[in-house]
Amino acid sequence: MATPAAVVPPCAKPAKPASAAPAHACTAAPTRQRRAAPWCALVGAGPGNPELLTLQALRLLRRATLLLVDDLVSDGVVALAQRGRRRPARVVYVGKRGGCASTPQAFIERLMVAEALAGERVVRIKGGDPFVFGRGGEEADALRRHGISVQVASGITAAVAASAALGVPLTHREHAHGVMLVTGHPKPGAAALHWPTLAAAAAQGLTLVVYMGVAQLPTLQAGLLQGLPADTPAAIVQHASLPQQRLAVTTLGALACTVAEQGLGSPAVLVIGDVLAGLLALQTAAAPHAAVAEAATVKPAPSRRAA
Repeated sequence: MATPAAVVPPCAKPAKPASAAPAHACTAAPTRQRRAAPWCALVGAGPGNPELLTLQALRLLRRATLLLVDDLVSDGVVALAQRGRRRPARVVYVGKRGGCASTPQAFIERLMVAEALAGERVVRIKGGDPFVFGRGGEEADALRRHGISVQVASGITAAVAASAALGVPLTHREHAHGVMLVTGHPKPGAAALHWPTLAAAAAQGLTLVVYMGVAQLPTLQAGLLQGLPADTPAAIVQHASLPQQRLAVTTLGALACTVAEQGLGSPAVLVIGDVLAGLLALQTAAAPHAAVAEAATVKPAPSRRAA
């Protein structure tokens, strides 16, 4: 009697030998990790107080793998950028200050381009706003020439911080229908500002705010006095928004003397215009009372005892 053949279900597939390799084992293409497009952010750190950072600025700072830090960025802002990170960002200080040893601008731009092309998430932190006397335009142009995407986070500029410190607006319907932001420190080799012309514009009802003007104060004061009265209200604010903030309210004619007498210096902004008239009037009215109060507190010298 013949042995019956084994029954194979019609849907079953014959088993492959254990040693047989998958058909695609030698033909699969290796997977490549896609590299992110080069990117850099220009972030305004504001006047220095970390509480004045925008949410966008903070988000970009915490995304960075490399922070290029301007000289006017406070330590508190850098510390906030590193807080809560598993791996801190690398920090490179590329300070620029008028009259001090500074990192050349061309070097900063080359560094930004090289690091971004190498895959770093580069964030350039600047005091104030990147596009208000922050050389942000020059850096954005350099990055874009190399195909690097640029993102900008605005910051509170020093003029606005000084206005808040003084408690006066930069524009006012009754005193100033506009504001001019100018620098007292033009690019080397560039023509100096014609201060009498700016004075004539300010006389039409504009507030004048001068950045980086302390070193040139005698010159700019003399030029402005050719188009503005000596009793035009003026103020200086140093280190606006920071604990070491100092300010003085005076007149245009006495501005240079006031700055020298009180030992004020950079970094500071000058504010000139009728928006300060009310503050100056209050200060002038309070001055006699302050002098009387100070005289009342003076104690007579102790008398010598008889031997």
